[in-house]
This record gives sequence, C-alpha cells and structure tokens, in this order.
Amino acid sequence: MNIFEIDPLQDSRWGSFVAAHPQASLYHSKEWLHALKLAYDYEPVAVTTSDPQATLTNAIVFCQIRSHLTGNRLVSLPFSDHCSLLLDHSGDGQALIGRLTEMLGRKLWKYLELRPLTSSPDLKAALQQSFRISRTYVSHRLDLSRSENTLFKSFHKNSVQRKIRRAERESLIYVDGASDEILKQFYKLLIMTRRRHGLPPQPLRWFRALVASLGSNLKIRIALKGNTPVASILTISHSKTLVYKYGCSDVSLNNLGGTQLLFWNAIREARQQGIEELDFGRSDLGNPGLITFKDHWGAERSTLQYWRYPPQAAFEPSEITMRLARKAISFTPDSALVAIGNMLYRHIG
Repeated sequence: MNIFEIDPLQDSRWGSFVAAHPQASLYHSKEWLHALKLAYDYEPVAVTTSDPQATLTNAIVFCQIRSHLTGNRLVSLPFSDHCSLLLDHSGDGQALIGRLTEMLGRKLWKYLELRPLTSSPDLKAALQQSFRISRTYVSHRLDLSRSENTLFKSFHKNSVQRKIRRAERESLIYVDGASDEILKQFYKLLIMTRRRHGLPPQPLRWFRALVASLGSNLKIRIALKGNTPVASILTISHSKTLVYKYGCSDVSLNNLGGTQLLFWNAIREARQQGIEELDFGRSDLGNPGLITFKDHWGAERSTLQYWRYPPQAAFEPSEITMRLARKAISFTPDSALVAIGNMLYRHIG
C-alpha cells in the first residue's frame, strides 16, 4: 500500500475532506493548524493512502515539534484536546500508523503521540501492539439539541442555576468579540488564573494567532461588574460544535456567577445558530473540581487517552518539585510570568 505525505495547509483537498469526515473536529481544520504554525512555527504534516491526484479519503495529521529543550517529536496535535485519526476503514489505520513509526526512526524523532477522541476496536488493537497510554483525561460533551428550558432544568440547581440567577440579579454586563481591548481584558484574567494554578500563562501571540486564523468563529466572552472584569471564556465554533477552549476569572468575584452566565449565554447563542453540541474539552484526572464543574452542566463524560510510541514512560516532575514551582510562581511578577510563558510553551506542545 502506498503512503503519501501531504501539507494540509497547502493541499486543496484538505478543507472539504475535514468538512465531510464524521470524526473531524476543530483541531483538524486549516484554521487551527495555521494558528499553530503562526504562533509556534510547528509544521503540520498528514499521511494518507490517497494518491495526490485522487479524492482524499483518509489521513492522520500531526505537527513536527523541534525543541532543544524537550526533544524533537511528532504530536497529533499540540495544544489540542483531541485529534481523531480520520480513517475510511480499519486497514488504513494500521498502514498509516506503520508509516508514522517508520518516520520516527528515519528522522530520529524522540516519540510520536496520538490523541484520538474515539478508537474502533481494530484501531485500539493496533495501537496496543506498539503504543502505550501516556495520559488519561476526562472529556465532557453537552447535547444542545434539547429545548432551552429542558437544558436549564438539567443543570445543577445550586452550582449552575442559582449562579446564573445571581449573575442576573447582580446586573453583570456581558460583552463578547475578539477586539484587542477584549483580548487584553481576557489575558489579564488569564494571568491571574494561571498564577492561581501555579503555571505561567500561554503567550499572548498564541491568542492573537487564534483570532487572526479563526476570524468570526472565535469569540471571547467577558462578564463585568461595572467596569471590572469578573470572568471570561474563549469559545470557537466549528461545524455543529461549539468548543470551550479557555476560561479564567477573578477568584475574589466568583460568587457573582460570572462564569455560569458566560456559559449560559454561549449555549443559548449556539442553539440559535443551529449548533448541536458543546465540547467542554478535557480535564486532568488530578483536577476533580473542574470535572465536577462540567458534570454540573449535565455534560456526558468519556475517557480520553493519549497514546505514545515508543512506549517509554513520560517524564513526570516530582510532587515536591511541583510544589516548589507553584510557590515560586506565586511570588513572580506578572511581566516575568509572561516572559516565562513566552519562552516555554513552544517547547511543551
């Protein structure tokens, strides 16, 4: 079987292929791949059994990450919650995975990581032969096809319904868009939130790349009390799905219900646009609070597994190291924290 390597940003077939494939998501789109290249200079590549002159019927897309800090590797896809293998029948999956493992040895890449949202029994059996599970997350998806009233009643009464009503009583102001002013308000809250989690913020250039690449499909939503930003979320629409990608808030004002108001407004707007599903994204197993928050919206849970080849253990910093890092970050000025994020994120995709 012949295997071909293509550039999804240049191949004229890619857009219609992604639009038609039932397993395709935002993360397969040219717009998302363009943002990754624009912000981090990652090179997207796809492997397929489809001849260059024929209709594209299958592909596995990944980015080539070259880093002197973390090693050169193939990831499908960096900074993407999931990225299913776009196949037309099971035999193609085994052949394409075989080509990727060959590429790994030929070009001296450190490892290959795949992030499929779902795997058929045949594909999972193929992965189990040479890959190992490197990470396990919880994924949440909310069905938006029900009526607005039915959806609202399905939300947790105390954690969601009452918070939305509280936000309305507080007369929180809702704004959305992707202007530079809105982006700066979002980023200020993001710095606060990442510091709280003991992490540097993602580079501002990444969010600018998303805005430039995704256009009107990207929306930053902000809740304000007067002129003070309370909470913000960044969502992206793709086909029939609304993707929640980033969220942040001023923890001292969380009792006002700003985050719940933002999600409710996003859900109502999505339904009006004919969107059928809200992808709440992935949650780390070590973050039960986030998992519970998404459960409270009535979203359906599933297990999301990342697969790595060769199957060496992933590096995990010790708990003591993480505690020391979080402590140091809590005292780091915003400007230094932003600088760390600017330097670091390109190497950890």
